[in-house]
Amino acid sequence: MIIVFGGTTEGRKAVEVLEEAGNAYYYSTKTGEQDIALHHGHRIDGALDAEAMQAFCREHDIRLIVDAAHPFASQLHQTIAQASEALNIPVIRYERIYPPRDPDITWIDDYSQVPTDINTLLATTGVQSISKLKPLEAQGIKVFYRILNRDSSIALAKKQGATDDQLCFYEDANDIPVEAEAILLKESGLSGGFPEKVEAAKARGMRIIALKRPQCSMFNGQCSMVNGPYGLRRAVEKLFPEFYPLHSGLTTGTCATAAAVAATFQLLKKEALADSSLFTLHSSLPDEVPVVLPNGETIMVAVGYGNGYAYCIKEAGDDPDVTNGIEVRAKAHPQPLPKGGEPVAIEGGEGVGTFTLPGFDFPPGSPAINKAPREMIRQNLKELYEHSTLPSLGEGLGVGLFVPHGTEIARRTFNPRLGIEGGISIIGVSGIVKPFSEVAFIDSIRKCMTVAQASGSERVVINSGGKSERFVKALYPTLPQQAFVEYGNYIGETLKIAHELGIKNVTLGVMLGKAVKLAAGHLDTHSRKATMDKDFIRQMLAEAGCDIDISDITLARELWERLPSEKLQAFASTIIRHCATHCNPLLPNGTLTILLIDDEGNIY
Repeated sequence: MIIVFGGTTEGRKAVEVLEEAGNAYYYSTKTGEQDIALHHGHRIDGALDAEAMQAFCREHDIRLIVDAAHPFASQLHQTIAQASEALNIPVIRYERIYPPRDPDITWIDDYSQVPTDINTLLATTGVQSISKLKPLEAQGIKVFYRILNRDSSIALAKKQGATDDQLCFYEDANDIPVEAEAILLKESGLSGGFPEKVEAAKARGMRIIALKRPQCSMFNGQCSMVNGPYGLRRAVEKLFPEFYPLHSGLTTGTCATAAAVAATFQLLKKEALADSSLFTLHSSLPDEVPVVLPNGETIMVAVGYGNGYAYCIKEAGDDPDVTNGIEVRAKAHPQPLPKGGEPVAIEGGEGVGTFTLPGFDFPPGSPAINKAPREMIRQNLKELYEHSTLPSLGEGLGVGLFVPHGTEIARRTFNPRLGIEGGISIIGVSGIVKPFSEVAFIDSIRKCMTVAQASGSERVVINSGGKSERFVKALYPTLPQQAFVEYGNYIGETLKIAHELGIKNVTLGVMLGKAVKLAAGHLDTHSRKATMDKDFIRQMLAEAGCDIDISDITLARELWERLPSEKLQAFASTIIRHCATHCNPLLPNGTLTILLIDDEGNIY
């Protein structure tokens, strides 16, 4: 069994990750006041001291602890560390992502270091900090305390000596409700809104004082550090492998990035060109390197080294993938720095395919390395490059990617049909591959729909993934997060579930690639089940009064570029009408709204 100590944004994210497994776990908070929906999780509330925590872990056979508590909850971190050591239970510490420390901010280690050369101070450090700040009042400083507007917080504030005129409340996380010379913040990271709070204070001309986050140094060697949902899932899969029926993997883009980072480090070490804050130069090269994913979190990826190159072995997890187990290799070398150009150049080599048709992120003749992995590679190499002497020498960094046997492997993929020749493509938007299991995925949809219904939302919005959800959310800003459900490819099954649950109002957000398949009657749009039907697309174009040649398109999204602007709405309406023909019967007692979304976020 797993226990999560949460009550935070990270706790909420941990719940989303663990719910994907469909297995039971415990979720613990100190106050019980966090609004969170649990389907498989069992909630326990109230503070646990060391003895009580260890007793709970023994009684419930806890085999893994996820510490997703607030970074400033030092006592809880200490108690968890004690339980881990006493009971030999591994811990995953779910940390936050922190921006670099701004030199214009006054950084302090504890409350006693708050500068006293100020007249008024707005403290946003929480109700528990009031007693620690009371000495400032004795020195003539007027202190305002911004706390949560709830009875328990107000009572605790007054117990510590705060008066009514000193209390102000959160209307908005970045709101500054009083005029004060300075503001005291906690270094709460990105999820704590720290950058936004800093910007709001700067806009008011306030002096900013920030309490540094405490270092979680009390954990022993059994602690794994993660700072995002993908890293958490992979850590759980490693430490408690039976918790998830299917395990995740890495995209070729992530493997290429890891190999590129290792190869660059190999180059810089060999040439003794640089030191980097990411690495310490030891006598041996690291067998794991950090890779920052597109969502901003960092995961550690295993790498290896050959003669002048580094490699990462593709790990597909339990997702069926012909590229599983292949080596994605990278070679790094200095090269002339282009004037005004990108200092990091990414090249394709043996086993990496070439785009031969239009419609991809890059023109024909370019190596088949998609936009997302290219950007991920550049972002991950940026710090290594900037900490080297390459810039001062007027040199850029070239990284070549190659895949042994990639040409042979590519014949067993869809690449030849798409016009990608000579090897595999380097792809991946999120950086992580979630395992494909139809039964498990549909079951997770059902759970999410049940939670959406339980949220009391007037409408459930179903989307194919994060991108379409982000665009549609703007239309429904008042709906709770639980109202947005990902259907992946299973549009038909999701609508059937909505009908079974009696959900009355459903919005379906769909992008063009899936929409043309759905319009043709394919309620499961996975590429294994359905492909783009050009003849049917021609029929819909004719119905919309559009006369364009589509004989050479390889991806449906190319249609957006070919359609005259005055015909876009007519074509979109035609597609939506055909989609409705197949979808409406699945929701006979409800109202279905279908929204077609283009790559720029325009909604029809």
